[in-house]
Amino acid sequence: MNSSPHYDVIVIGAGSIGAPTAFYLARAGLKTLVLESGASVGQGSNKKAIGGIRATHSDPAKIRLCLRSIDIFSTWQEIYGDDIEWYEGGYVYVAYREREEKILKDLLVTQKSFGLNIDWLNSADLLNVVPDLNPERLIGGTFSPQDGSASPLLAVHAFYSHAAQLGAEFYYNEPVTGITVKSGKVNTVHTSKGKYSTGVVINAAGAWAHQVGQFTGLDLPVKPDSHESAITESVARFLNPMIVDIRPAPGSSNYYFYQHITGQIVFCITPSPNLWGYDCSETSEFLPMVSKRMLEIMPRLSNIRVRRTWRGLYPMTPDGAPIVGRVDEIQGMILAVGMCGQGYMLGPGIGELLARMVIGNEEPGDQIVLDTLSPYRQFSGQELLK
Repeated sequence: MNSSPHYDVIVIGAGSIGAPTAFYLARAGLKTLVLESGASVGQGSNKKAIGGIRATHSDPAKIRLCLRSIDIFSTWQEIYGDDIEWYEGGYVYVAYREREEKILKDLLVTQKSFGLNIDWLNSADLLNVVPDLNPERLIGGTFSPQDGSASPLLAVHAFYSHAAQLGAEFYYNEPVTGITVKSGKVNTVHTSKGKYSTGVVINAAGAWAHQVGQFTGLDLPVKPDSHESAITESVARFLNPMIVDIRPAPGSSNYYFYQHITGQIVFCITPSPNLWGYDCSETSEFLPMVSKRMLEIMPRLSNIRVRRTWRGLYPMTPDGAPIVGRVDEIQGMILAVGMCGQGYMLGPGIGELLARMVIGNEEPGDQIVLDTLSPYRQFSGQELLK
């Protein structure tokens, strides 16, 4: 390819962040190109996601973004016609010890102040919501009924198809090999197949964001952590909310599971210590570890058969929060990286935000998010519900 076609915006990555971002950029009338090293949309971490969508966070920026994402996911079929398997089952964070009770109750003040519909339920009330929880030593938990789940594959394809209908172009099997900056401004994106000129580049490369950053001399504090998940056979509906247990235990810091709208139980565990790197091979340790923990709080799961396990990558930052914002040193370079395993639920909210940033139509509340998720923050502290 000898010519250098020009685009208003080039998005690197066609996953949980890149696809919705392309949709909102194209909807704003911008000539948009998405460059993806994989064979199609959502072939990185997106298809490894288990589908949970929550605004139940400890970080105000993520609460704000995910509240908007829930609005988008929950009304998508009504507005755009695509069935993305949205299910409003809610999220339950259980407390079987005083430590978790204090953490969850302390967070309620922040969560409620940002408009999250969430309450603390004592053990009796929580058992009315989730009758199959083990009542022994159950203190209670938080319940946010408007959280839910949807299919990552169906959702990312919906964003892609509507973005394409609006004129966004998606080039697959085309890894980025370089980014040229001239006079402090983004100028050209180079790939294995050609080059494209632009004034705006959005790094939405997920677990590979650090490598993309290096093309312009950025040392982004993002590195992948491998998490393992599984899915069972389909059974009749008996569980509505996602269940999250934040108690640390040998080999894991927390785990979570829910029943998908099609009947399967989907579950995941957060390894401790972290499993850094790009290895996505299944392990022999995962199922014995997570099964024991799940059966402890929900014995009813004991006879459901597991169908498949897999591992995916969480692009982690030092403080467990994403990096979203402009690069001050390079005009036109925007970061949407380090989603810490929550890119799927953050994607629509962040996609809208990035489109507003590009067209210069930011809303008053956007600055709160951008300040919190700034690339130039100190990266101190930790997201408590990561």
